[in-house]
Amino acid sequence: MITLPRRGHQVHEIDLAQDALRSARRIVVLTGAGVSTESGIPDYRGQGAPRRRPMTLDDFLTLPQARRRYWAGSHLGWNSFARVRPNPSHLALARMQRAGVVARVITQNVDTLHEQAGTADVLHMHGTMMTVSCLNCHSTFPRRDIATQMVRENGPFFARQADLRPDGDAEITPPDDFRVPSCPRCAGMLKPDVVFFGETVSAAVTAACYEAIDSADLLLIAGSSLVVNSGMKLLNRARSRGTTVAIVNRGPTRGDRFAQLRFEGKTSELLPRIASVVGSPMALPGVAE
Repeated sequence: MITLPRRGHQVHEIDLAQDALRSARRIVVLTGAGVSTESGIPDYRGQGAPRRRPMTLDDFLTLPQARRRYWAGSHLGWNSFARVRPNPSHLALARMQRAGVVARVITQNVDTLHEQAGTADVLHMHGTMMTVSCLNCHSTFPRRDIATQMVRENGPFFARQADLRPDGDAEITPPDDFRVPSCPRCAGMLKPDVVFFGETVSAAVTAACYEAIDSADLLLIAGSSLVVNSGMKLLNRARSRGTTVAIVNRGPTRGDRFAQLRFEGKTSELLPRIASVVGSPMALPGVAE
């Protein structure tokens, strides 16, 4: 049981929350877009976020022009998306896991920056951009293989640059003769392994997230505004079990009034400080191990 420095009040300073943080034996972390922004991936809900037109599952499945637009923009964005690297936020969480303090990392992000930083067994609530699956034969392929196929079939179109947008997308209008990729095995429809708007998180992933939350004595939410209901469901699961909730974010979140610990600022600055408090000394930010 975690004892808070001022029972019944929200604590905002890491120094005042040291006892509560150090008493946590099993921390489960939920990360959102704010953890990856300093790696160069924009946040589509935070301050200064670009306007975007998200792809819905229904449009992707039923509208050929929507699939063309998605695959064209997704490929251009993915070229930049695949080059990003972990920042001090990811490195801090990986160190806390290796120190045995963080039991599990759950992420709403579709990048794989947690794995690149060294975090093991990450739960991807919204999937990942790094693989593609066939909706017909259910085969799965590395995204790089599909990207090679797309360049081969649409080479001249991709001789351009595009700004990286959230979820590895880019806003662009392809020509009518743009060829969307098809399954190399059965020629069926391919879809990146991400959860589109209008699509639900799989029951298996949800169950694994709940199991992780149920085992925690502290839920640390980092870089998420909690606008997406899937994140709020995890917070409410923790609340229902009397688990302490800590939020690290730049700007307000939907869950602020439910958190016992609330730290305002960049995750890349605050997560390394929290890591040092709970017993995982940090290297200088940006210095490779």
